[in-house]
Amino acid sequence: MNDKRAILAVEDTLGEAVLLKILGSLGIEVSQSIGLQGKGYLQNKAQDLNQTSLGFPVIMLIDQDLPDQCPPKLLQDWVKGTQHPNFFLRIAVMEIESWIMADRSGITDFLSIPLNRIPQDTDAILQPKEYLVSQARRSRKARIRKDIVPEPGATTKVGPGYNSRIGEFVYRGWDIDRACAISNSLNRTVTRLKNL
Repeated sequence: MNDKRAILAVEDTLGEAVLLKILGSLGIEVSQSIGLQGKGYLQNKAQDLNQTSLGFPVIMLIDQDLPDQCPPKLLQDWVKGTQHPNFFLRIAVMEIESWIMADRSGITDFLSIPLNRIPQDTDAILQPKEYLVSQARRSRKARIRKDIVPEPGATTKVGPGYNSRIGEFVYRGWDIDRACAISNSLNRTVTRLKNL
C-alpha cells in the first residue's frame, strides 16, 4: 500500500489536472480533492487546512495572478501563523497556464502552431491564459479554435471547451520534465513535492 498520500486544494479543474499529473508521476496518491471554487474559497480555508496538515499532508495550488504579489507575504497573510511542514501552499507564476505552456514542444504540437510562438520563459508571461487563447486562435485545427477560443462578442475569456481541451492535453501530452526545464516556478514545486 502506498503511504504517500495527500489532500489537494485547488482553484479550478485545470489546476487539479496539473497537480494530479505531477503527483501521479511522483507516486503520491490523492485521498481527497477540495476547492474548485476559486482563490477566495481557498483563502478562507487556508488556516483550517494548515491545521489539517498536522495529521495529513495538504497541497494547495493557487495562481499568482498579479506580478507585484509577493508569494511569501501571501503565505503569511493566508496562514496567519506558523506554516506547518506538511502544508504545501504552492503558487503558479503567473497562472497554471504558464506551467502548461512550459512544455513548449508539447503545447505547440497540441495547438498545431510553430514552436517560436511560445516564449522561452513562460513564467514571464503576464496573462498566460489570454496568451494561450491567443495562440489557439492561430491553430491550424478548427476543433482547437472552436473549443478554446471564445466566440466573437462573447463575454468570457475562453471558449466553451477550454478546461476540457487543455485538461486533455495535460493528461495525455504534457511532459513534466520538459516543463520543469522552462518554468522555475514549476520546478520549485516539483522539487518540494518530491520531499513529501
